[in-house]
Amino acid sequence: MNFLQHEIAPLGLGCWPVGGDMYAPDGTSLGYSNVNDKESIKALEAALANGIRLFDTAAAYGAGHSERLLAKVLADSSDAIVVTKIGIPIDEDKKQLSFTPISAADVLPAIDQCRGRLQRDVIDLVLLHQNELPVDDALPLFEQMNTAVEKGWIGAYGWSTDFTDSVRQVAAQSNFAAVEHAMNVLIDAPALRQVTRKHQLIPLIRSPLAMGLLSGNYTPDSKISSQDVRGTGQGWLQYFDNGKPNPVYLERLSAIRELLQSGGRSTVQGALCWLWARNNECIPIPGARTVQQVESLAQAVSFGPLPDSVMAEIESLIDREERAR
Repeated sequence: MNFLQHEIAPLGLGCWPVGGDMYAPDGTSLGYSNVNDKESIKALEAALANGIRLFDTAAAYGAGHSERLLAKVLADSSDAIVVTKIGIPIDEDKKQLSFTPISAADVLPAIDQCRGRLQRDVIDLVLLHQNELPVDDALPLFEQMNTAVEKGWIGAYGWSTDFTDSVRQVAAQSNFAAVEHAMNVLIDAPALRQVTRKHQLIPLIRSPLAMGLLSGNYTPDSKISSQDVRGTGQGWLQYFDNGKPNPVYLERLSAIRELLQSGGRSTVQGALCWLWARNNECIPIPGARTVQQVESLAQAVSFGPLPDSVMAEIESLIDREERAR
């Protein structure tokens, strides 16, 4: 299946949570806690049963484990669209990630290893999993990704990055088709929206639920274990601080929660519907690890975008930062 030749549903499923354990070289957890393979497989099956056809994973998620789980579930689903990412070296046996940048020579072997774990001859879309990599360093990697397209290994490629100028500089590359970037009702990305629209790139939206904060299940007293990536206190974690929900974001959510729930939506569904109202071309890829979570996500599609009046009221109430990268 060529990623560019098929209609894509407005909702995908992020597969970071189902990857389970994975660690930085110093032993810091980079995965989500309370993950069970049997439950994860049921959740992935529920996604298929509820009309979700796009699955976003990465070699890094569970150090290959997320890709292997997807292979089991999607074996008989020829219409499923698989997006994976390369750029973070992994040690499957140790479940460890290395953040040494890959070279151009590493690209084709990394893609081939993804093909093996996913048990797919052709991967629909492969993204570069290096958010801050300078464009000059990224271009040789994209040249090798283009070679993978020519070899028939992948349908297209793109970049998982929040840096607008980086996308602008590579958007015209042959077979460059998509950008995966962070965006949600708490943090907008207007500059990236303009670039993806101008170059007709598919915007895949990661962190559409702010790493779970927009579930509405967290209070100022909530505390996440250090065995969960959100509880580790790493500097790049903006929604949680040492396992505690960021009070700034909790306050923003409190101000708009009832508006997100308009029309009978849950808070989660309203957050997804806000994205569709903001950009009808975007494909949110919220993560989930249980059947209940997946079914709730899938039901958001039936509600559709939030009404203009609700969107206007949200904008009048929320003091939101906008990414200017």
